[in-house]
Amino acid sequence: MKKKKKRDIEKAYTNEQMIAKLKRLADSLAEGKNFRIQIAGERITVPKNAIVNIEHEREDGEEEIEFQIKWKTE
Repeated sequence: MKKKKKRDIEKAYTNEQMIAKLKRLADSLAEGKNFRIQIAGERITVPKNAIVNIEHEREDGEEEIEFQIKWKTE
């Protein structure tokens, strides 16, 4: 299997695009299915057993909420 390059990007979406992606994610979670998404040109499959969490950060007058999905690769 080809080793994947390290990657750390942020991709901005319109509200409508984000809503559609979150709805698809929620449906996948509810149905116990893998979630597929394309981010900045790369197609990613999130396994159904991935860990989902929410992170909140506050620092220097800014706050951030991240919805995170984590899984181990082979």
